[in-house]
Amino acid sequence: MANNVKEKKNDLDVIGFWKAQQSAWKITVYRTSMERLVYKAVLPYLTLYIVLMGATKTQIGTVTSLGTLVAAVMAPFLGSYIDKNGPKKMYLLGISVLMGGYLALWQAPVWQVAALGMFLHTMGATLGGQSCANICGNCLESCDRAKGMLVCETFAAGVLGMIGPAFAGWYLVNIMGVVGTPSDPLTIKPLFFFCLVITFLSLLMIIFKLDVSHLGAKGEAKKAKRNPVKDAFSMMRADKNCMKWMVMTSVNRIPMAMIVPYLQLYAAEVKGATTAELAAMTTATALTSVVCGYFFGILADKYGRKKTLAFTLVAYIAALVLLMTTTNTKMLILVGLLVGFQEIGMVINGSMQHELVPAWARGRWSGANGMVGSLVASVFAFAAGIIYDSVGPKWLFIIYICAEIFLRLPILYTLPETLTYKVDESKFEHLL
Repeated sequence: MANNVKEKKNDLDVIGFWKAQQSAWKITVYRTSMERLVYKAVLPYLTLYIVLMGATKTQIGTVTSLGTLVAAVMAPFLGSYIDKNGPKKMYLLGISVLMGGYLALWQAPVWQVAALGMFLHTMGATLGGQSCANICGNCLESCDRAKGMLVCETFAAGVLGMIGPAFAGWYLVNIMGVVGTPSDPLTIKPLFFFCLVITFLSLLMIIFKLDVSHLGAKGEAKKAKRNPVKDAFSMMRADKNCMKWMVMTSVNRIPMAMIVPYLQLYAAEVKGATTAELAAMTTATALTSVVCGYFFGILADKYGRKKTLAFTLVAYIAALVLLMTTTNTKMLILVGLLVGFQEIGMVINGSMQHELVPAWARGRWSGANGMVGSLVASVFAFAAGIIYDSVGPKWLFIIYICAEIFLRLPILYTLPETLTYKVDESKFEHLL
């Protein structure tokens, strides 16, 4: 009994947990928080901004598809580089590309330049995200991994993820004088300058504060020449659970390609959401992370990743069903709250991913996941714009819901509980 009580106190002692972690992980949390602040600020208006500049949904889908396709090609090479050299240089490159994306969006005279900004944003998020995931995977112990990753989601990305859209909504209504849904892209444009400044500050922090010299290969292992693409396919074949996980990864990437770019646009165009309601939706999503994120991390670390992840998937499906069926724009706030579980689920999904392979191969494993997931996402991103314009926007949500129900959830049921799973490293020895 005493041990259980003590363990519970440790779980709820967030400050003690924070102090016990490595400095590299803390710096990554700070950087992720800054990135989430600016991304959430512009998320309600990003796709709408490019549409207002003259792009069709099909053109936006094509640009998003190209971005994820290039990310797919890059992913295994990034993973191999990170395994050898550590994540810092790749992290810096990713943040620099993100800055380029925000600069293009801010200064865009025509929609094609804004679309280039969206493309660069996809590239920067891929580069930075893969580096960030590697730091989390290697700096957090398995028994603390979900909690640690969700500390970032809850108290950092969550809180600032609320402030960002609240600030953006206030700015558009009170400074730019927007009434109802934004109809002039010039009113949205200044938000991207705000994103550029904060992203630059995060770059300086990583340059001067992040120390990950303990990560990456040493000695002969660092000099070894390997084929990143071949290694990626070898990892998939090494263990049947890795092959199953590739299907999981593919479905996990669909929302970023087919749901996230169009969810706010659908709320504005089809449901008639105002500027304030779009901002409130995004704020509500972040609120779910603040209230539930760390708690779900405790559940995942104590009772298992599978059950906790399954709950978040069902909650996200419920959000999309409600979005399609509601006729009351006030219900979009509830949609936003439920959408927040998808972001929590992505973090838990990431913790599971790290626990299927040896620690020394996590960079290449992330590369393999990035390659397959981004390839699938590029197809769905290309199709999404066409479906929105030609078939009907609700079919984006229906297709994704079917993928979750008939693919991801059944496969999740067959996977081992990674919280207690012991990787058979002999299956991966050919990668040494």
